[in-house]
Amino acid sequence: GRREAAEACVGQVVLPGDVLLLPAHPDEDGERLRLGAGAAPRGRLLCGPGLRRCGVGLLVTKCGLLRHRRAGGAAAGGAYWVDSQQKRYVPVKGDHVIGIVTAKAGDVFKLDVGGSEQASLSYLAFEGATKRNRPNVQVGDLVYGQFLVANKDMEPEMVCIDSSGRSSGMGIIGQDGFLFKVSLGLIRKLLAPKCEIIQELSQLYPFELVLGMNGRIWVKAKTVQQTLIIVNILEACEYMTAEQRKQALSL
Repeated sequence: GRREAAEACVGQVVLPGDVLLLPAHPDEDGERLRLGAGAAPRGRLLCGPGLRRCGVGLLVTKCGLLRHRRAGGAAAGGAYWVDSQQKRYVPVKGDHVIGIVTAKAGDVFKLDVGGSEQASLSYLAFEGATKRNRPNVQVGDLVYGQFLVANKDMEPEMVCIDSSGRSSGMGIIGQDGFLFKVSLGLIRKLLAPKCEIIQELSQLYPFELVLGMNGRIWVKAKTVQQTLIIVNILEACEYMTAEQRKQALSL
C-alpha cells in the first residue's frame, strides 16, 4: 500500500494496506492515539472505523473515503475514520444489533446477524434467566442484543443484558411489526443523537422502532398501513433531501 500524510488524503479513496502518516510530536508518546470514538481529552487524536494504529501513523483496514473531524477549540487532534459504503456488516464489540434465531444447540442459540458467520447467544444472557427459568426463545424469533465478543479470531457472541445484568431494552422483539434492511450508512445517520428524520416521523403517529447497527430496522405502528408508510419513508430517506422528506411527510 501507499504511504502518505494523513492530512493530504482526506476526502480521497484509501485502500486496505495504505499507511497514513501522522505528524510527529516529540513531546507526545505513542500512547496519545487511543482507539475508539469515546470522548477524548484535548489534543488527543482518535482513530475511528476502518483504521488501526501502527508505528508511524494509521493503517487502513477498509476501502472508502478518508474523513477527518477537527477537535473543538484550539485543541490539536480530532478524529480520522474511513467512510465506506460497506454492504456486509462486520460485528463490533458493544454494537447493538437485531439477530434472527436460526437454531437452538444445547444451552446456546445461533443467530443470523447479517455478518459472514452466525453469532451465539447463551440462554443465561437474558435478564433473570437461570437454569430453571429459561427464556422462551424460538427459531425465527427476532432478538435485539449487543456483542460481548467480536473479533476476527472468535465466533461473535451476543448478550441481552448490560454489565449490571439488566435488559436495558434488549431481548426478544414482539411478533408483530415489520423487519427490513437499509444501508449501514443510513443506520448510523438514524442513530445519531437528535436525528431529524426520527423527530419528523414521531410527529406523524405513535410507533415502536428498533434500530440495529447491522442495518436491520424493526418497526410497528397501530395499523399495517401506518407501519408500511414509516417503512417506505425510512427506506427512501437515504436518497431524499431534507426538503423532499418534509414534502413526503406532509402528504
